[in-house]
Amino acid sequence: ARDRDRYVVSAGPLLGYFPGAVRRAAEAALRTLCVDSLDVFQLYWLGKMSAFTGSVQEEMRRLRDEGKVRALGVSIHDRPRAGKLAEGSILDLLMIRYNAAHPGAEAEIFPRLDLRRPAVVAYTATAWRKLLRAPGGWKGKVPTAGDCYRFCLDVVLTGPRTTAELRENLAAIDRGPLSPEEMEGMRAFGRAVHG
Repeated sequence: ARDRDRYVVSAGPLLGYFPGAVRRAAEAALRTLCVDSLDVFQLYWLGKMSAFTGSVQEEMRRLRDEGKVRALGVSIHDRPRAGKLAEGSILDLLMIRYNAAHPGAEAEIFPRLDLRRPAVVAYTATAWRKLLRAPGGWKGKVPTAGDCYRFCLDVVLTGPRTTAELRENLAAIDRGPLSPEEMEGMRAFGRAVHG
C-alpha cells in the first residue's frame, strides 16, 4: 500500500469469542485491506460477560508472533476489568470510554498503567455529543469537540461529520493538552452534564 508507514491500520472482529473466528477475522482484514500486517488487531466490545479465554489470547499471540499483527488490543467499557488487563495481559492497547462526563478511568485504569504502559485510546470523548451542549442551568463556556479531544490523555478516536469538523479537531489537538484552568473548566462541565 502506498505511504503505508504514514497510517495506522486497525481491524478486528465484532465477536471474538472463539480462536478460529479471531484468526479468520484477522486474515480477512489483511486480504480486504491489501496489507501484509495490521498495526492493531483488537476485539471490539469486550464486555463484563464477554469471554476473553486463554485460547483466544493464545490465537491473538500467534497472529502477533507470525507478524500478521503488530499490536493487540480491546475496546472495553468495564473499567475494573480494563484495569486488570492493563496490569497483566497480552494486550498492547486498551480503547476505553473516557471524557469529562465519565472520568472514572482516572481512578480505575490510569493508576494501573505504570507496570506495562499499554497504549490508551479514548472513545466517546464528546460523550456522544452531550459535552457539546449546555445542560440545564449551565452558565459557563460550552466546550468544543476540540476541547473534548484535548481533555483526553493519549490517543482519542474522533468522529468528525464533515471536513470542516476534521480540520477543527486536528487544529485543537495541535494546541496540545488543556491548561490546568481549561482542565478544571472541562471537569466542572462534565460533572454538570453527567448529573
